[in-house]
This record gives sequence, structure tokens and C-alpha cells, in this order.
Amino acid sequence: MPVIDRTADRARLEPFFEAIHSVVVGQRLLVERLLVALLTDGHVLLEGVPGLAKTLAIRTVAAALHLGFRRVQFTPDLLPADVIGTQIFNPRSGEFTVKHGPVFANVILADEINRAPAKVQSALLEAMQERQVTLGDATYPLPVPFFVLATQNPIEQEGTYPLPEAQVDRFMLKIVLDYPSRDEELAIVNRMGRVDSTSAIKPVLSAADLAELRGIVDGIHVEESVSRYLIDIVRATRHPEDYRLPELKSWIQCGASPRASIALLRAAKAHAFLAGRSYATPDDVKAMAPDVLRHRLLVSYEAEAEDLRSEAVLARILDHLPVP
Repeated sequence: MPVIDRTADRARLEPFFEAIHSVVVGQRLLVERLLVALLTDGHVLLEGVPGLAKTLAIRTVAAALHLGFRRVQFTPDLLPADVIGTQIFNPRSGEFTVKHGPVFANVILADEINRAPAKVQSALLEAMQERQVTLGDATYPLPVPFFVLATQNPIEQEGTYPLPEAQVDRFMLKIVLDYPSRDEELAIVNRMGRVDSTSAIKPVLSAADLAELRGIVDGIHVEESVSRYLIDIVRATRHPEDYRLPELKSWIQCGASPRASIALLRAAKAHAFLAGRSYATPDDVKAMAPDVLRHRLLVSYEAEAEDLRSEAVLARILDHLPVP
């Protein structure tokens, strides 16, 4: 396999990073993960307590792109029609006209998605998976590219609804945000003491740029040994006893599906590209596995009783499986 230097292609993303970090302090990992999803046609779910700049980061990403952007604030009284649109009857003509909802944009910010009931959350299912919306008897394609960035507060917060498993599985990545460091918080306080806005950001990436970069990511080489390692990680979430991890059997209620394997492969390719390489390594797989799998692995009641989350189970799997 010829080794191709992707440093020059990777350098095309530096203006994007600079634009984001001119507004968002720190959060380098978050920005990289958002790029991974953008480069692989995936969607992202961000989880964190209020005030961690989830919405600011997403609005800044949208401002750095030459793409249409819409924000939907999810609330308990939101209706599915408020998201995907509806048909309106015209009494004069006796016909129905279609009013498209905010989902008809390139970048969608579904803010606090778990504030709305399940029927509203499910309104995004067809759009996220099929890139189309059905209104009445007609189906309407969504713009290309189509990228959903959803934020949610932790489920333990009052007034939230857990996302259905089918909805969660449509997100390629789930990123959990933590509090900033002391130095980062000092920089945040100093910066936010001045008038600042994402409107000052100039778009640095267009749809054509994104399509070209996606083509490069698709061409990232993955050795069969790396693919087998990836598959073993996902299968270990379903049948841990087959990988000499019988103690995890009682901790796992439901493992990851083949959709997770596909997402992990694509994410590993994008991670390799961001490192300037034309090939993926096991380290790329290990780096992306937690964000790809944490929301697809359901732990049992027994694990919850011992305060074990999916991240702990994944860590055991990643530490145990031999790396090729």
C-alpha cells in the first residue's frame, strides 16, 4: 500500500479550527469530533450540564460553514409539525400547500432535544437516517449536506425525557462534555466580559470543500487486521464471554449493532485524516470507540446498581482485547 501524505489536505482545515477557537475557549476535542462527523456524514449528540457552551460551539461551527443553518429549541409543548413541517389547507383553491419546517437546512441545531416528548424526538428519525421527510403523500429530499447537532442535559436533570434507543442509534457520535480547566475558565470569563458574537466569523468551508474532503476520507486505507480488531470491539459488547470477559455478561443489557461497526470504521478513517495520514491504525479505532459506542451500549440494572456506566464497560473491553 503506497503511503500518501495527507498533511496538505489536513492543513485546509486549519482556518476552520482558528475560526472556532476565536470564539470557543478550549474544547479542542469537541471541535475535532464535530469535524469527524462532518467528514463522514454523521450526526452528533452533545451531553453536558447547562453552561458548558454546547450551543455556542454548534452555532460557531455553523457560522464557519457556507451552509444553511436553523435552530430548533425543543420544549415540552413542541409538535412534530414544528420540526418537519406540515400541510396547510387553502379554502380558496381547495388544495393543500406544503410548509417546510426548520429541518430543511444543511445544519440543524436541535437544542435540548431531551426536553421534548418522544413523539417529537422521533420526528427527526426519518430525516436523520433517510435524508428525507414525508408530508402527506409526498416525500421531500433534504438539502445536501445534512447535519444534525443535538444537545441534551443529563437525564438526571429535572424536566427531561430519555431519548428512545432508535433515536439515539441514529447519532454517529455522543460526546460528553466536562467542566473546563481553571485556566480555560479564566479565559472564558475574560473573553465573555467583552461583546463577542459568532456573526463576526467568516465562513471558511463550503459544501464543495466538504464534499471533496469527504471523498478523501472515504479513500483512507484500512488494513484487514484493523477491521477485524474493530469488529471484535463491537462484538465484545454483545458476547463478552466469547472474548474471555464473562464478568461483563451481567453488566450488558444490549450490545451495539452493525450500524455501530460502520460508524466506528468511518470515524476511524476521519480520525486518521485529521492526523494527516492516508491509513487508519488501531489507535484511531481506540480513540473513536468511546464516542461511537457509549450511547449504543445499554448497561443492565445490575451494572447501574454498582454505578457502572457504559464507558467503564468499554474501557474493560479496550484494555482486554489484543491490539494488532
